[in-house]
Amino acid sequence: MSISPAQAARQELSGFKGQLIGPEDSGYDEARAVYNAMIDRRPALVARCADADDVARVVSFARDHALPLAVRGGGHHGAGLSTCDDGVVLDLSGLKDIEVDPAARTARVGGGSLLGDVDRATNEHGLATPSGIISTTGVGGITLGGGLGHLTRKYGLAIDNLLEAELVLASGERVRASADENTDLYWAIRGGGGNFGVVTSFLFRLHEVSTVVAGPTFWPVELGAEVLTAYRDFIPHAPRELGAFFLFGSVPPGPPFPEEIHLKKVCGVVWCRVGEDAEAAAADMAPLLGALPEPLLHGPAPMPLPAIQSAFDGVYPPGDQWYWRADFVDEIPAEAVDLHAKFGAELPTWKSTMHMYPIDGAVHDVGPTDTAWSYRDARWASVFAGVDSDPANADLVRRWSVDYSDALHPYSAGGAYVNMMMDEGQEHVRASYRDNYARLARVKAAYDPGNLFRLNQNIEPDASG
Repeated sequence: MSISPAQAARQELSGFKGQLIGPEDSGYDEARAVYNAMIDRRPALVARCADADDVARVVSFARDHALPLAVRGGGHHGAGLSTCDDGVVLDLSGLKDIEVDPAARTARVGGGSLLGDVDRATNEHGLATPSGIISTTGVGGITLGGGLGHLTRKYGLAIDNLLEAELVLASGERVRASADENTDLYWAIRGGGGNFGVVTSFLFRLHEVSTVVAGPTFWPVELGAEVLTAYRDFIPHAPRELGAFFLFGSVPPGPPFPEEIHLKKVCGVVWCRVGEDAEAAAADMAPLLGALPEPLLHGPAPMPLPAIQSAFDGVYPPGDQWYWRADFVDEIPAEAVDLHAKFGAELPTWKSTMHMYPIDGAVHDVGPTDTAWSYRDARWASVFAGVDSDPANADLVRRWSVDYSDALHPYSAGGAYVNMMMDEGQEHVRASYRDNYARLARVKAAYDPGNLFRLNQNIEPDASG
C-alpha cells in the first residue's frame, strides 16, 4: 500500500525543523491558501521550512520523488505560481531574519520576509532599499522578477540593489551568487525569476531614505485622457527624486478620504518624493498640477517611507479575486490614451485598477544585458488588474483585464514585467526577456537541467549542450 507524499516526508526528512502539513492535517486549508483567492489548488505537501537546511531537504525530496515543486515567499503572484496541485509547496515563511548594517548600508534579508518586514527594519536606521508598493508582498518573488516600486526612479530596481544571494540549487547544494561568486547565476537571478534555485537569503544595498512626501492626487475619471496625456509628457522630465505612477481606480470607502468622494471612479497619480521637504516636493509636482484642472483630492504629505509602502494593504488584503495582465511600454500615442480612458471609465469593480509605473531614471543607468531584466529602454510598465472580494465577480474582473490588455497590447513594447504576468505561455516569457533569453536558458541548463524549478514564468533549459 503506497503512502502519501506527506507521510513519506515525515519518514524521510530526518532533522527537519519546520512543519510538514498534508491534506489530512488540521490547518491544511490555511496552509495552502495564497493571496489570490481565484487560485484554489491542493498540494500533496506544504513544507514550512525553518532554515536553509530544511529548504535543501525539501528540494531533494521533491526532486527524488519526481513531485512538482512550488516555492512560496509571500504568495502574492496573481497566477498562483507559489502553489500547485498534487505536489510540494516549499513555504519560506519561517526564514524572516533581517540584519541591518547601518555602517555598511546593507541588509541581509531572509528569503521568506515580506516587504513590510524590510521597510520597518531599515527605517529604524533612516535607510531603505527600493521595492514594491504593497508591504505584504514577498521579498523573494518581487526581487527575482525585477522589483519595481516607489523608489525606482531614484535608486533603480530591487535587483539593481541586490549585492548577493544564497541559494539552494536543484541538486540540494547551497551556493552564493554575487559579483565575485557564481557570476552567471548572479546575472540570471537579477530578473530571471525563481528558475535557478530557492533563495534563502538576500543582501541588499541601502540608501538614506527615511521620510518621503507621498500620497495620491485624484481627478474625476472623465478627465482620464487629459490627465494621462499630461502625465505622459511630464514624468520623463521630472527629477529622479520624484516617484509618481498613474492610475485608474476608485476612491477607497474610508478614512483618510473625504466621504463625499468614497467609491468615486478616478484617475490620478500616486506620488513618493524622496526627502521630507514639502516645498521642494510641491515644486517638483507643480508642472503637472498646473497643466490640469483642480483635482478632487491632493493628498501628498510628509510621512515615513513605510507608511506609503503599506498604504494599499487595507484595500488589497489576502483573499480577493485577482486577474491581471501587464505590458512594457515605450510610447503612449493619442490612440492608446483614448483606449486607456475608455477602459478606465469602465472599471468593473471598485478595487479594479490600472497602474502605469515609470521605469526611467536610475533603471536606464543599467544596460539591457547587464542583468537578466532586458527592458531597460522601456519607459513604463503597465498592469491591468481586475479585483473583487466576491467570487461571483471572478469572470467579470477577468474579462475586463483581458479586454483592456488586448486592446493596449498593440501599443506595447512586446514583453511584460514577469511579476505581473499570468500563466500566458512560453512565447510571452521569451518576449519578456528578448535577447537575454538564450543566455538564461544556458544558465538554467547549468543549474537546473531537469527543470525542477518550473512552476514560475519558466525558462526552459537549453538542451543543445
